[in-house]
Amino acid sequence: MGAIHPQLAAHKGLRADILLELKRAQPLTAKDLAHKLGVSPNGIRHHLKELEAESLIAYGREQRGLGAPTFAYRLSAEGEALFPRAYEETLTHVLDRVAEKGGRQAAVELLEDHYRELTRKLQRELEGATVAERVDVVARLMNQQGYMAEWQETAGMFRLSEHNCAIRAVAERFPEVCAAEQRFLQDVLGTAVERRTHITSGCNACEYAVSVGAEPRRESA
Repeated sequence: MGAIHPQLAAHKGLRADILLELKRAQPLTAKDLAHKLGVSPNGIRHHLKELEAESLIAYGREQRGLGAPTFAYRLSAEGEALFPRAYEETLTHVLDRVAEKGGRQAAVELLEDHYRELTRKLQRELEGATVAERVDVVARLMNQQGYMAEWQETAGMFRLSEHNCAIRAVAERFPEVCAAEQRFLQDVLGTAVERRTHITSGCNACEYAVSVGAEPRRESA
């Protein structure tokens, strides 16, 4: 797991576990959380009440199958703010200034240059590495930057998930950075990479499917 905001680190034990589980896959019911964390639903509810009192989580009613609606919990805006947003405010301000002086495309090129330089660096370091080794290095790099990344291999395909967007405000203002990230992954991993889910579209994670041995797709100019 990547670096955690000091405010989240202050929530120790089960409270921190609940916040992390909600970040990975929200909304979740008390029963869902109890199953994931191996504790009783009543024990979970006690902590949920405390986190709700601190305005870190919110709940809504959900209909899941037959029977009465159940309460499902998700992080509030304050809860989301506990997770890393690496240099988000500073980077957004810098990009806005660049766009004001040189136009929007100048800001986009600045972001793309960052990924191009990172690509060159990793390609040198990972020469001769397997796809699995490359995915692992990329995931660890993303974790260092606060993206809460993890990966797994299933049926000859890798799934790379980022549960936190460390620069979400930038991605919402300059969505080109998301396209640049996907190109970066394809070039470093040396294979086709498809984004399946997207945080800025309301999903819980940015999830990529990495196809071993497939030719990377190239966007038309």
